[in-house]
Amino acid sequence: MKEITKFAVSNGYSLGALTVGETIEIAKDLGRSVSDVVIAEAMFEKELEYDEVLNAVEAAFNHNLQAIDVGMSHGKSFLMGQTAKELAENNFANKIIDDEFINKALVYTLAAQVGNHSVGLTPCAGTGDSCPYTGLFKAIKEFYGREKAVKSAAVMLKVGTIFREGKVTTGCNMEGFGAGSAATAAAFVELLGGTPEAMDKAIVLSLSPTIANPCTTRVMVAGLCAAHISGAILNGNLAAKLTMHTSLPINVPVDVMVAMAAAVHPVSAKHVVPVVNQYMRAFFKTNNEVESYIANEIKKSEQEAIHNTIKAANASVKKLAKASNSIISPFGQAVVGGSSQAVGSPTNTGRIAHYLTKGNIKKVKIELYPELFARRGINVPGILMGAVYGSHTGDGDMYHDVMGKVLSQEIEVEIIAVDEAQVQRVTIETDDVSSMVDALNRGGGRLVLRNASPSLEQARKVALELGIVVVEDERGEA
Repeated sequence: MKEITKFAVSNGYSLGALTVGETIEIAKDLGRSVSDVVIAEAMFEKELEYDEVLNAVEAAFNHNLQAIDVGMSHGKSFLMGQTAKELAENNFANKIIDDEFINKALVYTLAAQVGNHSVGLTPCAGTGDSCPYTGLFKAIKEFYGREKAVKSAAVMLKVGTIFREGKVTTGCNMEGFGAGSAATAAAFVELLGGTPEAMDKAIVLSLSPTIANPCTTRVMVAGLCAAHISGAILNGNLAAKLTMHTSLPINVPVDVMVAMAAAVHPVSAKHVVPVVNQYMRAFFKTNNEVESYIANEIKKSEQEAIHNTIKAANASVKKLAKASNSIISPFGQAVVGGSSQAVGSPTNTGRIAHYLTKGNIKKVKIELYPELFARRGINVPGILMGAVYGSHTGDGDMYHDVMGKVLSQEIEVEIIAVDEAQVQRVTIETDDVSSMVDALNRGGGRLVLRNASPSLEQARKVALELGIVVVEDERGEA
């Protein structure tokens, strides 16, 4: 361990304040496991011996392991019932997943949450991520022994404690699902002997689905939290196995991903959580003794708001159902390039513009809202193949060849960002009849037609002939 601390200090690292990325980098440079670096940092920072660190890590789980015992036996949660006990009956006969190790980790995780509502948990970023941490720790110890459990837990807690510091408001993105996914992904890689590089990628991959994920409703609505806390185990395992056993390309540094998660966290609390609460408020578990202190006019106002929300939700879903495709023709046109929204919809805007023109094309101007502009590497080839050649969204050969073809024809291309949500505007200049299509981006290769030249009516007709789905936008425009 002295080799690690000497290397870290001599290379300007701040032991006691290592980021996840720095920890992994040191392990990579020295050819050591990430757990070795994490333990060495704790030894240096707290002036402890190796065994003392392991003992302290193990002891950190004492209360939460007792909570699991409660959740597996007599505990009952107001949100989760006795879910874990039911799954553990008859020697875990009712399996969530056939892998015995993962299945027990899931059941123990659920038991921790039941125990949390009975005797409480010691929180990390919150009590949410303490559930998968403790459930996985107990399963590893049972299947792999103490040393592997504690070393895996050390890595898991290194990630978890950084999320603890990053969590400043409500949000499962920095707690049960987000922190839980990232920390368990790291633990799985450590447990299974993966490389530091694999751990870096696994944490990044596991975090991606959790960004902006709220949790306020899950801790007030019966049952929903179960998918978050146990989902963290499944998501962490998935990310670890994918990065260990495939060459899946991931180029986002782990510290950048963690920083983004922390930055999105308060934004989600401000903008996402209120919408989720609006829809879920009707289903919050209440305490009648508490409600007796609330004024009747407030309760009446809340009930009216709940009624109106449910009524509006039902109307919204009926509208979606009415407009949806039949199951015998559910899919849209094939889209090459990886995304029906980022590529398919912009390409179809270009296709409509192409069939409104006459003459030789001199220039194509592409205007994209910031998110599409950032993804220009995949959507501009599609837009150009549609605008210049009228190609179908699924024309893979043209998609891969179009940039060279446009260059060889000396067609001028201008690509700019516009600060207007969802906009994708394509203008084609020719030596005869030029065109412009102003559209809004939609998934499934669909779009909203807002304006066009020579005329909007012609653009609608072209879209119909090409089989491009034109939808209304939220303002009622088509």
